[in-house]
Amino acid sequence: MTETTIVQYLFKRLHQLGIRSVHGVPGDYNLVALDNLQEAGLEWVGNCNELNAGYAADGYARIKGISALITTFGVGELSALAAVAGSYSERVPVVHIVGVPSTISQKQGALLHHTLGNGDFSVFANMSRSISQVVVHLTDPTIAAREIDRVLRACYVSTHPVYIALPTDMALQKIPSKGLETPINLSMPPNDPSIEADVLDSITEIIYSANNAAILVDACAIRHRVIDEVHDLINKSQLPAFATPMSKGAIDETNIRFGGIYIGDVSRPDVKKAVESADLIISIGALKSDFNSGGFTYHTNTKHTIEFQVDHIKIGYATYPGIGMKSVLQKLLGSLDFHRIRHTESAKSKPPRLVNQEAENSGGQEITHSWFWPHVGNWLQEKDVIITETGTANFGILETRFPKDVTAISQVLWGSIGYSVGACQGAALALKETDRSRRVILFTGDGAFQMTGNEVSTMIRHGLKPIIVVINNDGYTIERMIHGEGAVYNDIQPWKHTKILEMFGAKEGEYMSYAVKTRKEVDELFQKGNEFSKAERIQLVELFMPRLDAPRALKITGKMSEKLNAKMEDTKYA
Repeated sequence: MTETTIVQYLFKRLHQLGIRSVHGVPGDYNLVALDNLQEAGLEWVGNCNELNAGYAADGYARIKGISALITTFGVGELSALAAVAGSYSERVPVVHIVGVPSTISQKQGALLHHTLGNGDFSVFANMSRSISQVVVHLTDPTIAAREIDRVLRACYVSTHPVYIALPTDMALQKIPSKGLETPINLSMPPNDPSIEADVLDSITEIIYSANNAAILVDACAIRHRVIDEVHDLINKSQLPAFATPMSKGAIDETNIRFGGIYIGDVSRPDVKKAVESADLIISIGALKSDFNSGGFTYHTNTKHTIEFQVDHIKIGYATYPGIGMKSVLQKLLGSLDFHRIRHTESAKSKPPRLVNQEAENSGGQEITHSWFWPHVGNWLQEKDVIITETGTANFGILETRFPKDVTAISQVLWGSIGYSVGACQGAALALKETDRSRRVILFTGDGAFQMTGNEVSTMIRHGLKPIIVVINNDGYTIERMIHGEGAVYNDIQPWKHTKILEMFGAKEGEYMSYAVKTRKEVDELFQKGNEFSKAERIQLVELFMPRLDAPRALKITGKMSEKLNAKMEDTKYA
C-alpha cells in the first residue's frame, strides 16, 4: 500500500482545496511541518506576527474560498486568536494548524517552554473551541486521514475556522495515501424533499401575491456561496435589490434594479423609503448586527418577510430548520413563472450617485468624506478588490458606487481595528495566484495603520502591488464619533507615511509614495490610465482629511452606539 505522512496528507488536502500559500509564523513546534510545505505544492508566506497572519489568512480566504494558518503552540496560537475569532464572527473558513509538543511530552506533563508550567497541554486548544467549528488533535495515525478530511469539510461547509493540533512526533508518522485519490465531499447536506417542496409552494404563492416585493441581500449570501443564484433571481424577477454594509459589492451596482445600501435608520432617505414600503422582503443571508442594521433600526415586518439562511428558511413567523437556502433558491429559479411577478417602482430606489453634488459645489479644496467617497467611484475599475478598515473607510465606502464585478472586503461585525492591512496582504496574494489583472486597493486610517502597518513589509517581500490609501485624520476618528472627541486616548503619534515603503525595504523604482492634501491633487492622482492608476507597483497615498470629519453614516451610527452603550450601562446598574 502506498504511504505518505500525516503532515503531507494534510498539506496535499489543502492543495486540493485550492490553497497555494500558507500564512503564519515559524516556531519550534511547527518547524518540521514547515519543511514539508513545498513537497505538497504549497508556499510559505511568513508574516510579521501571528495576528497579522490571521488577518491575512482571512483576506486570502475571502478571495480563494478557504485558507490556512500555521502557528506554534501557546505563544504563537494565542497571538492569532483575535484574528481567528474575527473569522469565526464573520463566517470565513480558515484552517488553523498548530504545531504542538510531542504526545510523549504531553503525557508526561513535561515542564516545557510556551506552557503555563502546570502540565496542562489542553488549555490553549480549549481557548480555541468557542471560535472553531471543529477542534481536532492528530494523535492517532490510524484515524488521522479520516480526521483531516472531517475537519476540512467542516471548515468549508460551515464557513467557520477549524483548529488542528499537530504534535511534533506525529507529523512524519506514516499513513495510507489512498484517501487522497478521492476529493473531500464539500456538498451541503441535502434538504428533506417533502419539507422543501412545501417550502417552495409557500414561497411561490407569497411572491405571486405581492405587489411590490424587494430583495435584500446580506453577508451570509456571500459566505455561503449563493451569489450566482441571487444575481439570477434579480435578473429574472426584475425586482429591486438592496445590499447591506456587510454585503457591499455582492450585487452588481450597475444593474438598473440595484437600489442602494439599506441600514435601517442610517440609510439614505430614498433607500429607507423604498425598502420599508415593500409589501414583501425576500431576505437572503441576513446578519443583523448593530453596525450592519443601523443600530437595530430595521423597520420591516416579519410577517411579510421570507428569510433564506444556510440551515433554515423562515416564512413569516414559521421556521423550517434543516432546509438550506442554496437548494431552495436553485429550485425556485427553475419553477417560478416570472411573468406572474408584479412590478412596481414604489419599492425601487434611485441609483447611488457617482458624485455628491452638494459636497462638489461646497467650494474650497479641503478633502472631506462627503466629497471623497462618491468621487472614488469615478476612478474605480471593473473587478477591483476594495479593502476598507473598520472606521471611516468602512462607512465611507457605502457612499461609493462600484463598477461591475468589484469585490469588497471589510469587517463590519467583528470590527477589529488594524484588520485591513493584513487582509490586504492575503487578498493581494490570492489574486497574484489567480488573476494578476485585478487591482487591490486598501483604504485605512492612520490609527489602524499603526496597529498592523508592518505587514506592508510582507507585501513587498512577495512582490505584491496594492494601492494603499492611508487616511491621515489625526487619530481614531471612529472612536471620536462614538465618544471622546478631544480625549487623549483617541490621539496617536504622527507617522511619516510617505517614508514607510522605503523603510520596509522596497527597492528604488519598485514603489511610489504620495501625499495628497487638496481635491485638485486627488483628481490629478486619480486620472484613469495614468501611471498611478495602472497599479504596476506597490504604492502608498497619504490622504489628509479634517480630524473631526466623518462619513454621514458614521456620524449617525456613532451617536446611536453611544446611546446604546449608555442604555446598557443603565440597565446593568439598575
